[in-house]
Amino acid sequence: MYTNLQECLDFVFSIRSSTYKRTPLEMIEDILQDLGNPHHTFKTIHFAGSNGKGSTLNAVDSILKDANLQVGVFTSPHIHHVNERIRINEVQIPDDKLLDYLNQVLEIVENKYDGKYPTFFGIITIVAYLHFAEQQVDVALIETGIGGLRDSTNVITPLVSVITTVSYDHTDVLGDTIQEIASEKAGIIKPGVPVVSSVKNPEAQQVIRDTATEKNAPLQQLEDDMKVSNVRLENGYQLFDLEIGEDRLEDIALSMFGIHQAENAGLAITAIRALEPTFTISNDAIYSGLKKAKWAGRFEKFGDHIVIDGAHNPEGMTMLLQTLTNVYPEFNYHFLYAALEEKDNASSVAMVDQVASTITFTSFHHAGATPKDKLVEYSSHTEKTAVDNWKKVIEDFETNHSATDVLVITGSLYFMSEVREFLLTKKF
Repeated sequence: MYTNLQECLDFVFSIRSSTYKRTPLEMIEDILQDLGNPHHTFKTIHFAGSNGKGSTLNAVDSILKDANLQVGVFTSPHIHHVNERIRINEVQIPDDKLLDYLNQVLEIVENKYDGKYPTFFGIITIVAYLHFAEQQVDVALIETGIGGLRDSTNVITPLVSVITTVSYDHTDVLGDTIQEIASEKAGIIKPGVPVVSSVKNPEAQQVIRDTATEKNAPLQQLEDDMKVSNVRLENGYQLFDLEIGEDRLEDIALSMFGIHQAENAGLAITAIRALEPTFTISNDAIYSGLKKAKWAGRFEKFGDHIVIDGAHNPEGMTMLLQTLTNVYPEFNYHFLYAALEEKDNASSVAMVDQVASTITFTSFHHAGATPKDKLVEYSSHTEKTAVDNWKKVIEDFETNHSATDVLVITGSLYFMSEVREFLLTKKF
């Protein structure tokens, strides 16, 4: 039993999943059963997707909180501290609770499974379920880690399943084709449970449809069953209209920017509607909740001239660049880029090349980070450089930028966590 949380976390972070006679997901189920199946004691909504699942979950969270519900949230990765992954109405899991739950899980694995551990993510998923059960949340919003079918979170039967997008990401785990990746995401669809989807790729969309039909799960699909329209910027907010069947909501205000965020919010509203009759949420809660909703590290502005966005794959980069040109038209775009090795950096960097005035590549403290010199080779830009000290890049920009310059910091959510911590010490 650990008495120090950091020592416990250091151990848990060091774990690599061990050989086990059953699949990793079955091991999660075994441990949860040993703990009394806490995940069966509260209602859930399940979120999967290559991009947008965190923003969509955040929008649902904000709406449900404004409807005076006790809402548990399980997301990843964390920005600053592990506790951020497990929250109830914005309150992070306390250190003492986190340590207690971790010790419970570790003791079971050591005593019953001979120290053959699941992954860190599997362990922290179990901890989230224990916390939400003990605190008796009204509903818990559960974000998959990777994929869905074999994801550690996929032991729940939710009120609604939400699938945002499907693109080439984590191909080493999920498969080499869009259909294979879509099948993994569609793995969260449960028999008879409503599904809402904003998947646009036709091949992926067909996989979602086929899976929903096979499991008799009612499906609402963006463009067919819900339509986002009239997206515009007004008075510091992004506004849009939404049609869901015969239902129409107009002038919905968002604090987040980009057409994809309007679509994420539309998907969130559709998921909220699918909760009926278990929960009936008023339009007032929808409007007020969405107006407040923000998501750290996703087109997050620091002052008027610095933006951070964890666009970690080509689809995310496409959304970032679209939003950038809408919010900052006719600006000079200066990029600071660092990313993980496993990502399709060649494609993302090629996209940045097309719009950047300058690109600076760097690296950061993560075992999977791409060396800066490798990143710079992906770029054909004439104004590219590679540096070790990314903090100095930011400080130099703060001192020397013009009225039409914007610094865009992107490439990895893990990099965003380091940058954000640094930027929060500044005054804007």
